[in-house]
Amino acid sequence: MAAPIFAINHIATPYLRPAAFFQLAVALGLRDVEIRNDLGGNAIIDGTAATEMKALSKAAGVRIATINALQRFNEWTPEREHEAIELADYARDAGAAALVLVPVNDGTGQEEGERETNLRKALTALRPILESRGLLGFVEPLGFEICSLRSKGEAAHAIEAIGGKACFKLVHDTFHHHLAGEPEFFPDLTGLVHISGVTDPHVSIDDMRDPHRVLVDENDRLGNVDQIRALLNQGYKGLFSFEPFAEEVQKMADPARAISASMAWINTRLG
Repeated sequence: MAAPIFAINHIATPYLRPAAFFQLAVALGLRDVEIRNDLGGNAIIDGTAATEMKALSKAAGVRIATINALQRFNEWTPEREHEAIELADYARDAGAAALVLVPVNDGTGQEEGERETNLRKALTALRPILESRGLLGFVEPLGFEICSLRSKGEAAHAIEAIGGKACFKLVHDTFHHHLAGEPEFFPDLTGLVHISGVTDPHVSIDDMRDPHRVLVDENDRLGNVDQIRALLNQGYKGLFSFEPFAEEVQKMADPARAISASMAWINTRLG
């Protein structure tokens, strides 16, 4: 079994400016990063140009794996199309390889038939937008009960149905995989893995939310190591990107030390 290739999502250290975030990746020995379009007061929201982001990443010697994310992608409207084109242009100009696609997560669009129709419509419309810019689309099912796309299997079926395997891949998020309770792994169709742990011993699975997501350690309740091992054993060769949302992680005084310790613990447990 090969060792996991780690990456880091900017949500882990949202208060670092891009250059400092890229340098953190370098300090951790990582070559790949994920940038975001939802960090208030930081790039991309603050108007940082895509060309500047590309130059900063190149200077640091890191690759921008994804921009995270086009929200509500499976609610396809003229507004969504405009957002998709704008974000895809930014991703292309920043040198990103892929755009993460996040589904509606507010309790709407969940009915049988409606889900599949909406998903296929969005994927079909997104395909030429992404392909013309040399981008992949990473579909990220969310495990929350209110989500319009919980199942990776459903996403995989839709990708197959529209003939989109060359353009679309899945995001396997260890947090959402655990919440959804979906046993299947799709290593051949997986383009990215997000990793985070939940260590709070009191929160129930149904009540787990993003603020509970911390770095993976010996108190992890999500079975991250087992999930990572299963993906590697089944042939997945892509990135495992740290995506903790907990404020206690985001405000750590020494994130490099903490993230390095998490990587070391995971590797030790993997043997």
